[in-house]
Amino acid sequence: MSDFDIRQAQARDIDNLCALILEHGPNPCNHLPEAEVIAHLQAIADGSVQAVLVEREGELLGFVSYCLTRHFARYQPEARRDHLQGYICEAVTHRAMAGRGLGSRLLQQAVIQLGEQGVSDSYIDRHEENAASAGMMRKAGFVEVETYADPQRRPNGSGRTTLCCLRLA
Repeated sequence: MSDFDIRQAQARDIDNLCALILEHGPNPCNHLPEAEVIAHLQAIADGSVQAVLVEREGELLGFVSYCLTRHFARYQPEARRDHLQGYICEAVTHRAMAGRGLGSRLLQQAVIQLGEQGVSDSYIDRHEENAASAGMMRKAGFVEVETYADPQRRPNGSGRTTLCCLRLA
């Protein structure tokens, strides 16, 4: 990985992030409505969304976006129900880089950065049948918490979402 640069995304990166995910993210398992994805990534400019990206010689190869939330309080241990959680929103790598560990490396870096902000628990979700995402999440240390019907976001296959969590403490 020494020939790759991993860094925090800046507002100037938003257009490239949008282009990468809209070109390399779509598949039958991913819920990527273009307007929502663009609005999400534009929030990097005001800091309400953060992202970590990987480049090689200035070429964007992948990124993970994340934010702080309280949405997952019901899954939290009792003592941390009122704490902020991290939510990994989007994770994508260039198709030519698939299977090289970049996705799990970016996930790990996002969790480290969330931890530096005081977050102990980070959540991510995927289509139940998305084997590539499942492997990337497991490799980064996430474990499955719940699988539930989610036909609006998952119109293909089982129509179910699997929520995963990584606890730092």
